[in-house]
Amino acid sequence: MVRVLIVDDTQFIRASLRLMLERHDDIEIVGEADTGTKAVSMYQRLKPDVVTMDISMPNMDGIEAVRRIISADPNAKVCMITSMGKEQVVKESILTGAKGFIVKPFYEDKVVDVLKKLAGKKEEKNT
Repeated sequence: MVRVLIVDDTQFIRASLRLMLERHDDIEIVGEADTGTKAVSMYQRLKPDVVTMDISMPNMDGIEAVRRIISADPNAKVCMITSMGKEQVVKESILTGAKGFIVKPFYEDKVVDVLKKLAGKKEEKNT
């Protein structure tokens, strides 16, 4: 089971990710946050396997939230999911500690594959 914390300031994006991920029996949504501040607090309390993190959010952006999460738990696995696909933003996210990066619009197969890989779970294919 992959335990996921969804972080995005847009309710529609959180709902889209939730619907997408809930279709998979081996993924559990443990929480949702709409700010970086809430994300850091929820991460410490819930200890998810993987966090999906938007970059542009009020109060504390995703990059600062990743910095604080990684500072508290160097083994944290955070995947940035953002519309900001600029090279500098990608570099800054990775240097801060993000382990994955997905540009919006995102697709279910890609999101599920990346999250499972980050969590150390491989996608099982029916043959």
